[in-house]
This record gives sequence, structure tokens and C-alpha cells, in this order.
Amino acid sequence: MSDHEDNEQDHDDFEDEVGGEGNRIIGGRAKAVVEHITRSIADEPDAIDVDMIERRGEVTLLVHADKSDMGRLIGKRGRVVQALRQVTRAAGAAEGIRASVDIVE
Repeated sequence: MSDHEDNEQDHDDFEDEVGGEGNRIIGGRAKAVVEHITRSIADEPDAIDVDMIERRGEVTLLVHADKSDMGRLIGKRGRVVQALRQVTRAAGAAEGIRASVDIVE
């Protein structure tokens, strides 16, 4: 087998482990991105919890954080949360969905 065929075989094995197309979690990539970024920013990363609400191809991610991290996640003039929303929209677009983020206590 050539290197290309080996890589193709590895890729197929990975897809089998994840599950078929029907088993994919809509918004999973966007949620993973939001969890990673918010936990990296927060002083209390274990307090971060991201809930996902799905409605007709749109996903809203609600980030629950410790009160002490709210300002850090929102940022001066809302710049951090705006950047987080842009990255989330891009991650959602990669999955073919609309994704948004809200920070809640």
C-alpha cells in the first residue's frame, strides 16, 4: 500500500469510531471550540459549563461561568465575547449551521 492509501485507511477507521453521519452531534465542533477557549481564559476552568440549545439548524451555546470570570470572558467593551462569537460562527459554518454564544451566570 502507498502512503496515501495508508492515510486513507486511517481516516476511514477514525470515521467508524466516531459513528455514522446520523450519529453526529450538531454543533459539536462549535461547542468544543467554545469550551476550549473559555476554559483557557477563565481563572476557574472547572466552573465552565457549556449548554447547547438547538433549533432548526441553529445552535445557541450558553456559557455558565464563575462570577469572578464573567468580566474576563466578556472583556473590556465586550471585545473578548465578540471575538468568541466570531470564532464560534466560523466553527458553526464549517459544520453548515449557524452558531451563537451567550455568557450567563
